[in-house]
Amino acid sequence: QVQLVESGGGSVQAGGSLRLSCAASGHTFSIYALGWFRLAPGKEREFVAAIGWSTSSTYYADSVKGRFAITRDNGKNTVYLQMIYLKPEDTAVYYCAADRSLRVGLPTTPGEYDYWGQGTQVTVSP
Repeated sequence: QVQLVESGGGSVQAGGSLRLSCAASGHTFSIYALGWFRLAPGKEREFVAAIGWSTSSTYYADSVKGRFAITRDNGKNTVYLQMIYLKPEDTAVYYCAADRSLRVGLPTTPGEYDYWGQGTQVTVSP
């Protein structure tokens, strides 16, 4: 089992920045990749970014490319999502997820992930 705890959400004005953290615990040796998703009211869960747990591979949704950066600190078992130039449309609950399956490339759909955190709210005002 892997436990994930997100933190760092909050309210900012458009153009502002936030850094989300996802702390992993438990059987972290089984993690292949960690990803961030977001869920806005009335919308489906949307992929944001993913990173390999033991590689430098990263992948981003087009909507956040150039504004968000996903990084990891394996020593702390923590993945970060640095978000800059935030827009009102970035408002959502952000979830961290862990995938334990070896695969080609990084997972980008919710069904490919095995463990989920509780989410952290990000609100961007105009």
